[in-house]
Amino acid sequence: MDIVIPIKFVPDLVEQLEIDSTGAALDYTFMRLISNELDDHALEQALLLKERYGGTVTAIALDSGDVDETLFTAIAKGADRVIKVKGEFGEGINNHAAASVLEAVLKNVSFDLILTGTQSVDDLDGSIGALLAARLGLSYVGYVTGVTSVDGKVIARKEYPGGLLAEMEVWLPAVLGIQAAEKPPRYIVTSLIMQAMKTAHIEEIDAGHAEHRGAVRGVRMARPEAAAHAEMIAGNVGKVADALVALLKERGLLS
Repeated sequence: MDIVIPIKFVPDLVEQLEIDSTGAALDYTFMRLISNELDDHALEQALLLKERYGGTVTAIALDSGDVDETLFTAIAKGADRVIKVKGEFGEGINNHAAASVLEAVLKNVSFDLILTGTQSVDDLDGSIGALLAARLGLSYVGYVTGVTSVDGKVIARKEYPGGLLAEMEVWLPAVLGIQAAEKPPRYIVTSLIMQAMKTAHIEEIDAGHAEHRGAVRGVRMARPEAAAHAEMIAGNVGKVADALVALLKERGLLS
């Protein structure tokens, strides 16, 4: 079974995010981009399937963030092929545009199954898996937490709200949105990544220009404004208790 994993790069929320001069988008000038956490789970699930049933794993990433290091890490983990998609789409490409780019690339890549993360921190205009499946005319199942292969199809274990689980038969080729891999993403030591950098090859595909269009367009961004601040009550236990009782009476919560 040949599996493809599109890896998306998203803002690192540990860093301070800045708004650009338009006031409607993030400033990507000095922003640190990292691979989407759930795409790491999709890659892990693909590697587990390869170990069980054979086949190949191909990781694809648009040229943004630390693409080379991420793709070499995928090789060190067990991916067979990595592709960097270059083009004039810039940073912060929305999912509709990304799906359009990936559709064109995947027409020249052989696959039975595409695994994507179910969502990411910037999925404001639709999950990439569902959009890509619609463009390719393939079946899509999201919020998947386990995959097995049986006779030309896969059994996808899907989570529903309330702790309900379902198993769905999906004929291949198909797209699955991974909510969590069956095991945590594997850790790879730096020495193996460095070795992959020396021995492996990243294929490059030029995708040209991608139009940033989608169902959602940012109109304005602003930092949260504090409506009120906490009031600190100082003193011993008795004084603090009296102050709290008085405050509750003032707010009508005690008679």
